[in-house]
Amino acid sequence: MAKYVCEVCGWEYDEAAGDASLNIAPGTPFEKLPDTFLCPLCGVGKEQFSPVE
Repeated sequence: MAKYVCEVCGWEYDEAAGDASLNIAPGTPFEKLPDTFLCPLCGVGKEQFSPVE
């Protein structure tokens, strides 16, 4: 499972953990998040996220 970081504010999405506060189940791949997904901190879209190396 991978992690993705918001290039604008640094918020991190961990696929293994999901995000209970956003009703995202653990194990949900970033690609499966809806196209309307926005960073919960700064509001940018998925295109502003990069995989964590």
